[in-house]
Amino acid sequence: MARQFAVPDLYRSPVVSRVKDARRAADPRKRDLSPSVLDFGPLRVRLARHFGFCFGVENAIEIAYRALDEHPDKAAAGQVFLLSEMIHNPNVNADLVARGVRFLRTTAGETLVPFEALGPDDLVIIPAFGTTTEIMDELAARGVDVEAYDTTCPFVVRVWKKSAHIGQKKYTVVVHGKRDHEETRATFSRAAADAPVVVVRDMADAEALAAVVEGREGAAFFHARFAGRTTDGFDPVRDLARVGVVNQTTMLATETAAIAERLRLAVVARDGTDAAFADTSDTLCYATKENQDATVALIEAGLSVGADLAVVVGGSNSSNTSHLVELCEEAGVPTYFVESADDLVSPREVRHIDWRTRAERTTRDWLPTGKPAASGPVEVLLTAGASCPDALLDAVVRRLLRWFPDARPVEDALAPFALAEATAEPAGVGPAAGPA
Repeated sequence: MARQFAVPDLYRSPVVSRVKDARRAADPRKRDLSPSVLDFGPLRVRLARHFGFCFGVENAIEIAYRALDEHPDKAAAGQVFLLSEMIHNPNVNADLVARGVRFLRTTAGETLVPFEALGPDDLVIIPAFGTTTEIMDELAARGVDVEAYDTTCPFVVRVWKKSAHIGQKKYTVVVHGKRDHEETRATFSRAAADAPVVVVRDMADAEALAAVVEGREGAAFFHARFAGRTTDGFDPVRDLARVGVVNQTTMLATETAAIAERLRLAVVARDGTDAAFADTSDTLCYATKENQDATVALIEAGLSVGADLAVVVGGSNSSNTSHLVELCEEAGVPTYFVESADDLVSPREVRHIDWRTRAERTTRDWLPTGKPAASGPVEVLLTAGASCPDALLDAVVRRLLRWFPDARPVEDALAPFALAEATAEPAGVGPAAGPA
């Protein structure tokens, strides 16, 4: 059975959580990626099969709130710290701050509270992205117990273990990620203990690296292209002789797979065999891939019915959320990346995030509330990043309903899911579902 985490009730919802629970009960093996349909009459919301809090995020939230419950005196005294944002969701982080948590650093690594101010009596929570070995050592040197409340995602740890494994076999570690992202900084640090490391951002970087592997470009080209993204003393001739690819778990899984295959082919072109290429495909995060696959299925279903738009909910600095937005936009669906229902100002105005620049934009006349009934309901596709609570999607649905006065009641729209849950496959039939 899937593990159930102690997530505060304020993050759950009476609408979206019920849909998710019904789908999970009816399809424990997760074979059906089709979206859930909430039919309100003039408004139809298609909800992705997988979205929102993943195993790693729920694990992190459980640990962080347990730390506060176990140390109310420290929280009141301002002695409970998060190394940086625990997850990339402003609502979750704001709630933790309201309960007494203080941040030591920004997500970019800028100091908010100097480590020199910390001592053995202070409690430091390690975020879900993990952190570098250098930071862990510095905190430990000040007497901080860095293991007591370490919320590092188990799937991130799996990437670290694979990096160490191939590094010890003399493979260079190629990290598909964003060099300044906390998770990539942590993975880089861990991998560097055992191997040379280089970070590639996208397929363009992979093509550039492949040119070096194949001998079409030399050291000068490599160092110019990958400046600041390698371990010290990186020698492309020596260190690209054997390579393996791991990723920042929030990147597009399909892109990681494509990058790995491109570099494998580069090794084959150079050596005539892929013996010098390590298979690391087992490091891809299941939750990231599930959310991305479900978004693709959501888009396909939406395109088949002429979806009017997509709403993707998540923190503006959330990498995994931005990739869901990217998938929707690439399919040609008008897409709005919002942090909460408050960004849906009115049918005439929506505030949303440009996933490429993180800049806020405003779009007018985004919701076709005046759509003729003969042309069918307004079709909205809805999904969210892995650090987004169900409650935020509930709020989005209810905000949309505000502008459709003739909409069916929420309970009527939920009726099919109550039926699905009642007729679900009994627990214990078939293999366990795994983390949900």
